[in-house]
Amino acid sequence: MYLLEMNHIKKSFDGQGVLKDISLAVEEGEIVSIIGPSGSGKSTLLRCATMLERMDSGELLYLGEKAAWNGPDGTAVYAGKEKQKEIQGNYGLVFQNFNLFPHYNVLKNIIDAPIHVQKRKSEEAVREAYDLLRKMGLEDKAEAYPCQLSGGQCQRVAIARALALNPKILFFDEPTSALDPELTGEVLKVIRSLADLQITMVIVTHEMAFARDISDRVIFMADGLIVEEGTPEEVFASNNERTQNFLGRYGDGYGSLKN
Repeated sequence: MYLLEMNHIKKSFDGQGVLKDISLAVEEGEIVSIIGPSGSGKSTLLRCATMLERMDSGELLYLGEKAAWNGPDGTAVYAGKEKQKEIQGNYGLVFQNFNLFPHYNVLKNIIDAPIHVQKRKSEEAVREAYDLLRKMGLEDKAEAYPCQLSGGQCQRVAIARALALNPKILFFDEPTSALDPELTGEVLKVIRSLADLQITMVIVTHEMAFARDISDRVIFMADGLIVEEGTPEEVFASNNERTQNFLGRYGDGYGSLKN
């Protein structure tokens, strides 16, 4: 059974097709990177997967449980609120702009959802939060506020917050796009460490070397379609003209895979 299934997903904005019949599946423990030019639908796909955006039609399943499916008129019908809430417990999402609560300190940002959404005991949530902060190298920042942190530290707090809910799958939407190159490195290092823990991840990224190194599978999207998918070796050595035109913008750092 797949952890995540998305079948024939379609989504338009103002009559403009952004996702045009997208299907994908993710297995437990798999790391999937989604690459492609701006406007290709990558972030919209993640927002549909996490029900932040309602798709026009298609099927969305987590561990075989249907979150959405096509009704009699061919448009998407969503499960009831209770079922949606249950399904939402399967995943966490890390945004490109952190989305931390500015009026909460780091610790409260992390423990708020486990306590109020999952109804876990405060002591347990605090203990786990400190464990996560240690893993993120932020154990001394529990009482700091987001405005007192660097962008890289904010993103590591956002990752800790997502992990605090014990998700089965983590989605990352361009997790380094708001960071300068030095801070990008520290966030990518944290994501690599999660790979070592066998956490299932779907990562929308423009960091090509990172995608190649960390992924079990790479999906290349353009114009609302999946143009190509396969192992990093297959995609980065592809003869597909659209794929190579895109990768060519990132320099010739992939030559070893093309020879």
